[in-house]
Amino acid sequence: QVQLEESGGGLVQAGGSLRVSCAASGRTFRRYAMGWFRQAPGKEREFVAAISGNGGSTNYRDSVKGRFTISRDNAKNTVTLQMNSLKPDDTAVYYCAAAWATNVPIAGYDYWGQGTQVTVSS
Repeated sequence: QVQLEESGGGLVQAGGSLRVSCAASGRTFRRYAMGWFRQAPGKEREFVAAISGNGGSTNYRDSVKGRFTISRDNAKNTVTLQMNSLKPDDTAVYYCAAAWATNVPIAGYDYWGQGTQVTVSS
């Protein structure tokens, strides 16, 4: 069982930066691949980025490549999404999630946080 809690969302102007973090409970954090997802009003939840258990492999949706960076600290049980050059289209509730395997679809993520709002103004 893993419990996840996001923090760090907020309001930022277009072109600005935000960092969202996710704190995980449990001693098996390093065994989980971690992902960030987002959901905008009226839209389906979508994949943003993922990182393998040891941090050696990462994956991003095309629209955030070069702007967002996912990282993890297994000693602190945290995963972070650094978001730069933010655009109004990035506005959404951002969720972190944990999966037993890397590169799985959204249905493969077993544990979810409650989400944190990120709003990018134009």
